[in-house]
Amino acid sequence: MARPLLSAIFISGGITALRDAEGHAQVAKPLVDKAVAPNADALPDAVPTDPVNLVRIDGAVKIAAGSMLALGKFPRLSSILLLGSLTSTTAAAHRFWEHQGEERQQHMVHFIKNAGLAGGLLLAAADTEGKPSVGWRAKRTARDVGKQVQGTTGAVQKRAAKATGKANKTLESALPR
Repeated sequence: MARPLLSAIFISGGITALRDAEGHAQVAKPLVDKAVAPNADALPDAVPTDPVNLVRIDGAVKIAAGSMLALGKFPRLSSILLLGSLTSTTAAAHRFWEHQGEERQQHMVHFIKNAGLAGGLLLAAADTEGKPSVGWRAKRTARDVGKQVQGTTGAVQKRAAKATGKANKTLESALPR
């Protein structure tokens, strides 16, 4: 139930961004000009650098990843994609420190709301649905391998000691007294 509720705002925002890409691009343009424009020459030609196309891509990511999260398909990947989208959207649209009065307050509310959404996405990204995490599995495997190596080392030492004992007996019996 939590994932569909969390993803609803992203799906809705993605649809809105696609319907009004030009309007959203005007809001994103100052950030795009600061972050992308200085590095545009270093990017491949296939990578879009204009705000309208970037807004469309962001909207598509929100719809696709939001839908996947809501349906429980690749929830960890979906959460990470949405977190990236949310971060850029927040940086572009809710720069409360650049405003004064009531407008500043409204942007701050949206900024803090998005920070809360980011927290929810981080939880969703870390959620293993009751399955052991990769870190836990790696530690357990390392421990099991360590035990197996110790067991093998002990067995090899015993066999080596036994072989040494046999070799000594054979040598003693072969040598004249």
